[in-house]
Formats: sequence, structure tokens, C-alpha cells
Amino acid sequence: MRGRDDDGAGLGGLLTGEVKVVAAGASVLADALAEQAVPVEPVEWRPPAEDLAGDLAVVMGDRRRAEANAEAVRRVLDARPHLVDVRPASEVLGIERGAFLHAGPPLTWDRASGPMRGALIGAALFEGLADTPEDAERMLRTAPIEPCHHHRAVGPMAGVVSPSMWMFVVEDAESGGTAYCSLNEGLGKVLRYGAYGPEVIERLRWMAGDLGPALRDAVRAHGPVDLRAIMAQALHMGDELHNRNRAATSLFVRELAGDLAEAGGAEALRFAAGNDHFFLNLAMAAGKVSADAARGVPGSSMVVAMARNGTDFGIQVSGTGDRWFTGPAGVPDGLYLGSYGPADANPDIGDSTITETTGVGGFAMAAAPAIVRFIGGEVPDALAATQRMYEITLAEHPAFQVPILDFRGTPVGIDVTKVVRTGLLPVVNTGIAGRVAGTGQVGAGLVSPPAEVFPQAVRALAEEATITP
Repeated sequence: MRGRDDDGAGLGGLLTGEVKVVAAGASVLADALAEQAVPVEPVEWRPPAEDLAGDLAVVMGDRRRAEANAEAVRRVLDARPHLVDVRPASEVLGIERGAFLHAGPPLTWDRASGPMRGALIGAALFEGLADTPEDAERMLRTAPIEPCHHHRAVGPMAGVVSPSMWMFVVEDAESGGTAYCSLNEGLGKVLRYGAYGPEVIERLRWMAGDLGPALRDAVRAHGPVDLRAIMAQALHMGDELHNRNRAATSLFVRELAGDLAEAGGAEALRFAAGNDHFFLNLAMAAGKVSADAARGVPGSSMVVAMARNGTDFGIQVSGTGDRWFTGPAGVPDGLYLGSYGPADANPDIGDSTITETTGVGGFAMAAAPAIVRFIGGEVPDALAATQRMYEITLAEHPAFQVPILDFRGTPVGIDVTKVVRTGLLPVVNTGIAGRVAGTGQVGAGLVSPPAEVFPQAVRALAEEATITP
């Protein structure tokens, strides 16, 4: 079964000239082809629900849609994110003492998961707003808590940001937009996984007092750092820029090493060089500024944000403004650390799915076959994951290329109508937080958004198309 859909995107499974059949629905066809030694990739598929068919028809028939999607994805592809500064959150985000930001769609304390509560407690202790976790919890029940995304920011895992934390400042040299992300703490018991012990608070204070200022001085001495160039090269070196950032971190440290040394940042240099995930937060800010450039295109069905808060998984779409479409966050399927298992895992959490939103992370796993040693599965699974994503996206990234796919650009620009029509959900690789506050990381694996968020977006787009002259 070969062909092209009505948007001109070829079927997945084309690898260096080899034809692979994609079989949807009942397994009879796939089984028959496999017996004939024909390469076949079975996919789960079901037709859109009858109550959605009318809305989908309205959206597909919207005369603005093709041009709007072309414009939205063009903005993402043209984005040129650069690291230009490192500054405290109080200065760049305007959050005041006693206020906090968090990952994912909007959330209240009473619905917050264990790791989200743990991270908020740790941030309150770090800010000196409470002396004990119990005092912090009482204060947080009424504290102002908002999503990072509402402030042009992103945060990994719990994503909690407080005024004294330092932020990477990333600008898009093409659109002029700006996005922000906190600094990466490293591995082990860290705030982003909900840990708040004395060692976590001590590290946060060192980051605010030493790491942030050293990075600021180095970046200002160096000048803008081209993150897109680093990301493109890292993909050729085995990273996928979500759960594997070893090459990107090495390239970034190499770029700033001289300026950090001259700024007296030897300890900061050692910290960054010893933390393979240090670049993740930069990749997230680069993704955020790129996706934000595509917001607000009337008629566009392209996703501009995917985010999780440990309770809900939400998406935002270019043509529907700042509205969130949410469903229950799922528990990732993957590998666990030590004696931990699925019973210890919290539902999916974090803003780091901005990487998949902009064509890397799970969408680029074919570039990072070694990732399977961290999240489970086998190398062919990584290749298949990337190949499937071409079916639900609008374009291939000209700068982010996959060597093993003959340097084909990564799939980018999730189209909610394609998700609904194919039944294929975006693939995300992610860390797994312990469900009990203070536990930290318990594993890593794969997860998909809840299927219902995409029909929600289609219905909203249909409503918007209906009232538009």
C-alpha cells in the first residue's frame, strides 16, 4: 500500500529507497504480507468518532487551513534561537516573592501530584518563605501558582520557578521573540523531580549565587550562542535533545569554556561539563521560542505546545489562541532505577515535550539509537518511532537531520487533524518522577498524550471556522 495523503506527505517507513508497507486496522493484511517477506509496519488505527466527523470536515474544508499551516510551520523552521543572557527570574519574568511558576497546563494545589507539591515545597524553602515543609505546604495552598507557558517560559519535570532562580534567556533572531528556562540541576535528588531535602536547597543556593552569575558573565563576554547550530550538530552525534543531550552539552561547554574560565567560573565549568543533561534546558527554551513564533495564525491546526503537570497533559494549537486542551496524564512505560517499579511512578510531568513539539526528542529518536538503553526497547523501535511521526506532521526540518534516514529532516509541526485521521499519537520520551513527594527520579520511558485532547482541538477549530466570515 503506497501513496501520498491529501497534504502531500508520503507514507512512513521509507528508508533509503526501501518500500515498507503500512498496514492499518485488522492484522490480516499485515500477516499475509509478512509471510511473503514484505517489510510491513502495522499501526493502530480507527476511524474518527461519528460525532467528530462533522467537525473534522469543517476544519478540513476551512479555506484558510492550508495557507495557515504553511505559515505556522514556516515560522518554526525559520526560527534561529540564540542564548543571549542569563538572569534571575524576578528580573525577566516579573514574578514577585511568594509567587511560583510550574510546568504544564493550569493547576491548583489541591490537584497537584506528589512531585509537583514536593518541588513547590522546595522552592518555598529555597526562597526562605517557610522553615519547614509543613509550613511551606500551608503557605502554598493559597500562593499564586501559574504555568511557565503563560510567561514565555518552560520548566523540566515539575518545572517550578521562583523569583530567585536564574533563567536562560533565548531570543529568536528571526522573529525577535524571547523565551526562558531555568538552569539544569543535574541528576539524583533534584527539585524538578520533587525532592526538597537539604542537599537540594544547598545546590539551588549555589546555582543562584555562583552558577547563574558565572554563566551570565561568560555569555555576555562571548556574545549570542547559536543554539540551532549546536542542536543540528548534536543530532549527527547521537543526541535526540530530550533524554540524550551528551553531545549538545559537550558542544555548549566547549563553546563557553574559555569565557567561563576568564570569568572565574571554574566550578561552574566543572558542574556543566559533568552534567550530561545540562543542555536540555537550552533545547527547551529554543523549542519554546520557535513554537511561540507560530502562535496565533487563524485557521492553523498545528500544535504549538505540549506540556504536562503530573496530573493533566495539555496541548495548545496555533489557531485557537492560549486555550488548553487537556486530558489525564499517563504513566510512562520504560525502565526503572534500582528497586523502583510502575507502582512508584507518577503520571507524566514537565514542559520538556516542547522538544517533540518542535521536531526533536521522541520525534528524532532515529538519530539517537543509544537512547533505547535509557528508556527501554530496541534500536528498530527508535527508528520506527521517528518514521511514524512523519504521518502526523506538516514538514521536515531542514536543519535537524537524521543521518540513518539518509539525512532526512526530522518530522515537525504536529497537525491535530492528522492525529485524529490516522489515530497515531505523538511519541514522547521522558524521565519518570516518583509519585511520592521527595522521592526524585525513578526511571525513564515512553509516553503518549491522552487521545482525547486532539478531538477537543478539532472541535474548537471547527467552532472558530464556523463563526469566521
